[in-house]
Amino acid sequence: MFNLTKRAFFVAIAGAVLAGTTVSIAAAQNIVIGVPAAQSGPVGVADHQDWTNGVLMAIEDVNAGGGVLGRQLEAKIIDLDMLSPEGNVAGFQALIEGGSHAIASAFTIIPQPAMDTAAPSGIPYLHGNTSSVNVDLYKGDKQKYRNVFQLDVPEVWYGSGFVKFLQDMVASGKWEPKNNKIHIVQGQISYTQLISQATQASAAATDGEWEIAAVTDIQFPVQDWAPVIRALQDTDAAAIMIDHWVAAELAAFAQQYAFDPVPGSLVYLQYGPSQPEFLDLSQGAGEGMVWGTVYGVYADEKGAAFREKYRAKYPGTMGMVYTGGGYDAVMMLAKAWEEVGSPDDFDAVGEVIRNMEYRGINGFYRFDPETNSGISYPNMTDDPEAGQAHLFFQVQDNEHRIIAPEPFAEVPFMAPPWW
Repeated sequence: MFNLTKRAFFVAIAGAVLAGTTVSIAAAQNIVIGVPAAQSGPVGVADHQDWTNGVLMAIEDVNAGGGVLGRQLEAKIIDLDMLSPEGNVAGFQALIEGGSHAIASAFTIIPQPAMDTAAPSGIPYLHGNTSSVNVDLYKGDKQKYRNVFQLDVPEVWYGSGFVKFLQDMVASGKWEPKNNKIHIVQGQISYTQLISQATQASAAATDGEWEIAAVTDIQFPVQDWAPVIRALQDTDAAAIMIDHWVAAELAAFAQQYAFDPVPGSLVYLQYGPSQPEFLDLSQGAGEGMVWGTVYGVYADEKGAAFREKYRAKYPGTMGMVYTGGGYDAVMMLAKAWEEVGSPDDFDAVGEVIRNMEYRGINGFYRFDPETNSGISYPNMTDDPEAGQAHLFFQVQDNEHRIIAPEPFAEVPFMAPPWW
């Protein structure tokens, strides 16, 4: 019925009525998932394309299985200007007024305008913002933001999780650091500042096991990494954290660092290598570098099957975060709609999502009732199947391979070439 012309559609309805069968027009319409996705601009495009690809894959899979409640799923994708409050408001309004039954978003950079636009409608809004702002807004008015769900955890766990990773590496005997120093190179947006602050606080809590030796500020866009690399050499820290998330700029750092590295230092690039451009642009210079994500595609049986299917559909370098996130968001919505029996009862759908337990491509989903956001393993739970793993990858043979945490590791850590 979904492909009928308008005239044929009403002929079918009339025929059903004459036959004594009640047919709901609403039941014959597609269930619409609004996808605000940046398709142009200086940042975020790759992540948003990854998310959109994951959403479309999930919709295809659900529809191939008969859809939801006898209806097909459909994506309504708009080009989001996420760097301005007005752009976020306009994009979300267009999706809500356009009849979306839910909004599934990778992230918005400026969270509050999107949340404030979605909240009055009560529409289920699932996102991967990785933001303390979202959590604070929710905690400030749980009723208003009741149907806004952050699929992963706030960014601060990147900082504390990184220090825990260093501790675990030493305790396991996989690494003997040359000293106990950490050098942080930090961007100036709220996201990277909060990660840096959490790293500093976590290092201080180790009682001298690790210490922050230096903090170097950078401004986007970084025109030349040479002064930063000289500062890294002067500090000679065992652990280097490049707290910056733009893949193209991290690739430029990797290329310059490869020519003049800091011997014996472990280099950690915060999140950005997950974006396809990093491997494409670094051209092998990222070999041996470590990066992490609190929300990523696993390499277990479920994750491996997803990766294979994704690469067949979207050839080229695969993003390792929002591909799985977009897929999981659709599957969670489909599960909630089936349980409620209608996609139009927003609050009932939100209640199901709030109490849902779901094992997806990016790990186990269960929302913390105090934050409406995810649970992180091993940062917040000791059970590897009770949260989303804080995954640490290393570039090995120009591929991203998971090295930690242990239950999800594909390969062991390898000494980088500059060692």
